[in-house]
Amino acid sequence: MPQSGQERPTVIHEGLPTQLPDIDPDETAEWLSSLDEMVDSRGRSRARYVMLKLLERAREQNVGVPALRSTDYINTIPPEREPWFPGNEAIERRIRAFIRWNAAVMVSRANRPGLGVGGHIASYQSAASLYEVGFNHFFRGKDHPGGGDQIYFQGHAAPGIYARSFLEGGLSETQLDRFRQEHSHGAGNGLSSYPHPRLMQDYWEFPTVSMGLGAINAIYQARFNRYLHNRGIKDTSQQHVWAFLGDGEMGEVESLGAIGVAAREELDNLTFVVNCNLQQLDGPVRGNGKIIQELESTFRGAGWNVIKVVWGREWDDLLARDTDGVLVNQMNRTPDGEFQTLSVETGAYNRENFFGPDPRLRKMVEHLSDEDIERLPRGGHDYRKVYAAFEAAQKHTGQPTVILAHTVKGWLLESFAGRNATHQMKKLTKDDLKGFRDRLNIPVTDEQIDGSDIAPFYHPGEDSEEIQYMKARRESLGGSLPKRIVNPTTVKLPDPAVYEELKKGSGKQQIATTMAFVRLLRDLMKDPEIGRRIVPIAPDEYRTFGMDSMFPSAKIYNPAGQTYESVDRKLLLAYKESAQGQLLHEGISEAGAMASAIAAGSSYSTHGEPMIPVYLFYSMFGFQRTADSIWAMADQLARGFLIGATAGRTTLTGEGLQHADGHSPLIAQTNPAVVHYDPAFSFEISHIVKAGLERMYGTTDAHPHGEDIIYYLTVYNEAFNQPAEPADVDVEGLLKGAYIYKKASEGNVTARIMASGVAVPWALKAQEILAEDYGVAADVWSVTSWNELARDAVSAEKWNLNHPGEYSRVPYITSRLMDTSAVTVAVSDYMRAVPDQIARWVPGPWQSLGTDGFGFADTRAAARRTFQVDTESIVVGVLQSLAQQGSVRSETVREAFAKFRIDDPTAVAGVEQVGGDA
Repeated sequence: MPQSGQERPTVIHEGLPTQLPDIDPDETAEWLSSLDEMVDSRGRSRARYVMLKLLERAREQNVGVPALRSTDYINTIPPEREPWFPGNEAIERRIRAFIRWNAAVMVSRANRPGLGVGGHIASYQSAASLYEVGFNHFFRGKDHPGGGDQIYFQGHAAPGIYARSFLEGGLSETQLDRFRQEHSHGAGNGLSSYPHPRLMQDYWEFPTVSMGLGAINAIYQARFNRYLHNRGIKDTSQQHVWAFLGDGEMGEVESLGAIGVAAREELDNLTFVVNCNLQQLDGPVRGNGKIIQELESTFRGAGWNVIKVVWGREWDDLLARDTDGVLVNQMNRTPDGEFQTLSVETGAYNRENFFGPDPRLRKMVEHLSDEDIERLPRGGHDYRKVYAAFEAAQKHTGQPTVILAHTVKGWLLESFAGRNATHQMKKLTKDDLKGFRDRLNIPVTDEQIDGSDIAPFYHPGEDSEEIQYMKARRESLGGSLPKRIVNPTTVKLPDPAVYEELKKGSGKQQIATTMAFVRLLRDLMKDPEIGRRIVPIAPDEYRTFGMDSMFPSAKIYNPAGQTYESVDRKLLLAYKESAQGQLLHEGISEAGAMASAIAAGSSYSTHGEPMIPVYLFYSMFGFQRTADSIWAMADQLARGFLIGATAGRTTLTGEGLQHADGHSPLIAQTNPAVVHYDPAFSFEISHIVKAGLERMYGTTDAHPHGEDIIYYLTVYNEAFNQPAEPADVDVEGLLKGAYIYKKASEGNVTARIMASGVAVPWALKAQEILAEDYGVAADVWSVTSWNELARDAVSAEKWNLNHPGEYSRVPYITSRLMDTSAVTVAVSDYMRAVPDQIARWVPGPWQSLGTDGFGFADTRAAARRTFQVDTESIVVGVLQSLAQQGSVRSETVREAFAKFRIDDPTAVAGVEQVGGDA
């Protein structure tokens, strides 16, 4: 707090400083005096009108004054409008105390000497009342007739959720004591640090910690619920989505980036609860500002219903006495950094520094003791205030709601509360424990605390009224939470005949693999069983990918339908929107598209209705731009197809550097759930998609409800004559990652060219040149997945490590190549590290060609010559590898190099190009 005579810090409010230095105090006094006189003589209504007119004129004069988007720093719901609280306050207070104690003790025990696995104590302590009001009165479980709510729990609050499950009987004391020890006691016997469905598959539903993804995913989950409802797939009208977030977390771009979507689509099935404890991890969120007011302005401006829960009930009497607005004004002008200090200081300090500067304020609290003042609570700790906010949010229609609840981080933990260092405070001293015990009235003795390095958990007994109350409340609301259930409707997979069209090839027509995939997708959408379950998703690029043919039949989803005549309405493929539309057109938002893919891909568990997301995007804008979301998709055990179209570093060359993908397979390889394929031909796509549907949505003994994997296909925009499927195609090899596409026509095979995707046609031309001009016989392998080959090899080595003395497993690719000692040249439209993943398991000499470096704008021929991955570069590469083995003269290599000028992009300046744009 500033001392007497010191200048107060500038408060940032609605983006502008409101306490700038006064350069003319006399003039300021005249203006304020005029306002006072107007209020006294004409009343507040007239003064308000004049103030609004002044603001209007200020904007006309380009004075930087913001619109009025926030309200006073008080509760949105006044006391007289608060509903009756239906619970037993005394029992609920004791339940919260038990949970608070066990949550804190669990983290402290996890950081005992010799263990020290971390954890967070303070976050749940600030949010306990928010969660408990929800658990006892609002959160509907899976057995609720309406289907149950979806709840995104704040990651750092996980200890409190575990502690509640312990009291309910869902988790044991042993499990609590294994917090953050997921393997050291045997797989599945510990508790994950945060909400991770993949790690606790019967418990958590949604991954939420860090990166702000919980907020955006909750928005698109609520939207997808409406999508399912509007399309008649499931009645979701009684399901509500709750997202618990932190005020510091709202600084993440993803947290606020999609709030306009929720307002535009009127998602009144969505409530954000923002725990405003005014602290980030290591400091205040807005020390000089007011984060609650800032968030109110942002959400209100975006079209949300905003409910502020700032003060507890003990403030109601003081606010009722505030007839001249001096208390509200003090609340409005006090910055968050100061409130943080006030929350940890004594009542005497608060009397002097918050109430003291104005005699009217000092008089207002003269009947309160210092202890009374010290205990004046923040609204987020008052279950009556929180209940009123939750009820209002649930009843509100036409808008999503955000509840901004003012709390204190580490509430009731004297040495933790409101401290900047709470994020790093993991342990409770014995004195901390005793003080915490006393504040919570936990029946734990000093001897129990002093006699051990770890404090005891507390359970009042199964027959206690608290446990009976908890269970009764949950039973009335549909069962315990969190809970993840996997019991989906069985999906009948398509008849194999649907895949035959692509296997015929394209004849004289030239089509790109992107178009081949879209053709198959259209046919799958016509299937009477799975057609309606397919959820096509694209970020403003349906026409780019040739999917506008779907507009007339499938239509674009819009809950409001189409209320206008589209500009292209006379065209056969006109833009068509419908409330029952199947296509999710996300605009220019890859993050939003990924959130839709996550919601659709996990619908088999959240709704029991398997849906098949098919998300098409520029491949550069997938794993590079939204890899965090794809990681969350894997954590949520979602399934579906991600289609990286316009793939490769040299196929979309007109777009330049930021559109040229040369590395997405490498990023995909970092995600254990992602199965990546880089098909060259349409018939390969046919087999891969069929296998993907069978693995993700079929039934096997090992995976009765399908595998928790994600298929990523990279497809291209370079058109050519798609070949028909060879009669003897090696389907097993195709799906495992590599097969011989074309053997050398004659001669002893001395080389092999392994190529993927768009590089396979280059390899085939190189094969011809090598045979005709140099007498070199080279087999061409189509590598459909470098990643899967590498994973298979790593898996074999791991098995061998764990089975010493037994018959060694041989990687698939090694076993396929052992019959020849040929040199290998590997090539793709990606950087060399992509094929180099398998180099150590390929017998014989190895050389890779790749597109290492930044992309650029030019023709495909120039780009491929620059990166030295084109046909001629492959020829020289093969000859060079053979020369190093003594199979070809060095002069031959030099002659080929000079002939083909593979170091000179100008040599291909005259090569014509068709269809190279986006």
